[in-house]
Amino acid sequence: MVEKAERPRRKPEPKISAQLVRNGHSKRTPQFSIRVILCSIVNVWARGIEKVRTKLFATAISLFLLIAVVSVAPTYGAGEGEWITKYKIEDSQTGQLLMEVDFARGINKTYAPILPGAELTVTFTVNVVVSGGTLRLSTSMLHSTVSSTFWNLVTANYTTNFVNYNPNSAAVEFNAVRGSFEMICTGKIKTYPASTVFPVPVSVVQLSSSAGDVLDNIKPNVVNAAMDEYLKLLEQKEEKLQSLKDSGVAAGYIELFENVIDQAKAEAAQGYVNNAVALLNALSVSNEPASSVMESLFLPLIVVLAAVAGAAGFMFLRARGKIKYVLLVLEDQIKDLEGLTMRASKIDRTLSSSLDSVKDRLKSLVGM
Repeated sequence: MVEKAERPRRKPEPKISAQLVRNGHSKRTPQFSIRVILCSIVNVWARGIEKVRTKLFATAISLFLLIAVVSVAPTYGAGEGEWITKYKIEDSQTGQLLMEVDFARGINKTYAPILPGAELTVTFTVNVVVSGGTLRLSTSMLHSTVSSTFWNLVTANYTTNFVNYNPNSAAVEFNAVRGSFEMICTGKIKTYPASTVFPVPVSVVQLSSSAGDVLDNIKPNVVNAAMDEYLKLLEQKEEKLQSLKDSGVAAGYIELFENVIDQAKAEAAQGYVNNAVALLNALSVSNEPASSVMESLFLPLIVVLAAVAGAAGFMFLRARGKIKYVLLVLEDQIKDLEGLTMRASKIDRTLSSSLDSVKDRLKSLVGM
C-alpha cells in the first residue's frame, strides 16, 4: 500500500489583535497613518480657506458701508439750513440790507440786487450737528476795501475751537464741537467782462469738511443793472399773468401772454437781456379781452338787446307806415274837399269859405 505524500502545511499568519491595530502595530499601520494625516491637512486647509473667505466678505461689507456713509454724509443738509441756519447780506458801504434768509422762521427775501464789484458783509450762524473732526470755512470773495479782515467771530466762547485762526485768510479751520456760533465774513464781488451771461452764482461763504466735501454754502446770484431790470419786470409780468388767470381772461390771450414770457426767459438765458426786457414791456396792455365766461354771460344780453332793437325798429317802421297811409288818405280827402268847395261856392259863398279854411288847415297838417 502506497502512502500518500503529505502536502506541506502553510505556516499560519499571526493574528493581529484589535488592540494592536488600535495601537498602530499592524503591517498596514503606515498607510493608514498617511491617509489620516492627509485628511487632517485637507480639513485644516479647508477650514482656513473658509475663514479667509468669511473675513474677506466681512471686510468687503465694511468697506461698502463706509463708502456709502462717506458718500452720503457730505451732502447732508446742504443748502437746507442744517448747518448754516440763517444769514443776512448787507452792503458794506451803505449798510443796506440786500438779502435775508432764516430757515427756522421760513424767511427768504431779496431786497436789492447784488451787483458786480459790490462790497458785502455776510452775517451767518453755523449749527455744528456733530462733534469730532475739523471743518473749514472759506469765501470766494476778494479782499474788502472797507474791512481789513475776511472773518470776525462774534460768538466768543467758540474761539478756542478755531485752529491757527487767521481772520485775514480766505479760509479758516476749526474743530467741530457740537453747538452753534455766529460769524461775519466781509469781502468784495469781482467785476465781470461784458460777455458774461448773468445771473452768476457766487459762493460768498462755504462750509466744508477737512476732505473738501461741501456741507453747506451761501451762494446768491450776482446780476448787472440790465439783468436786475429784467428780473423785476419778469416778476411783475408773472404776477400779472396770475391775476389774468384768476380773473378769467380769454384763454387765447393767456396763452399768448405765457408764450411771450417764455420767449423772454429764453432770450435772457442766452444773454440777450435787452431783448427780454423789450418783450416783457410789449405785454403792457390796458384792456385785456373778456373771458369766455364773460362772453357767455354777455351773449344772452346782446341777443335780448338785439331783439328789443329789432322790435322797436319794426314798430317804428309799422307806425311810420300807418302815418304815411293816413297822410295819403288825408290828401285824397283834401282833393275831394276841394271839389266839394268849388260846388259849394256856386250855392253858398259862406259855406264855401268855411270849407276852404278847413281845406287849408288840412293842407298845412299834411304839408301840401
